[in-house]
Amino acid sequence: MNSPERNEYIKYRMERAVESLAEVQLLLHGEFWNAAVNRMYYACFYAVGALLIKHDILTSSHAGARQKFGQMFIATGLVDKELGRHYSDLFDKRQRGDYADFFDIDEEIAVRLHKPSIELVEAINKLIFI
Repeated sequence: MNSPERNEYIKYRMERAVESLAEVQLLLHGEFWNAAVNRMYYACFYAVGALLIKHDILTSSHAGARQKFGQMFIATGLVDKELGRHYSDLFDKRQRGDYADFFDIDEEIAVRLHKPSIELVEAINKLIFI
């Protein structure tokens, strides 16, 4: 991917992250807890993807993106370890909420996960654009 194309892609992914966080607000208000956590995960996933592309790190799966993010940005201290754990927790909850029968996220969990999701997207935005 050439530089202008790459920069547009990074910008697009960060816009999707911010848009997904706005969707979370609506879903929390409507008490759609599983869907809210799904969108929190995707907001973070879009941001992580943008950060990886910025550093020419290509992955082919969600698990691969999570692994590379952990190696390159969490383990090195560029992103706080608590935010790294949050991303992993979101991944697990999104998987279970989307695919496991009889698993429902409740209000307390969804609300608790919201603020760190915003913080992770903001931290990644700073790494990309500052």
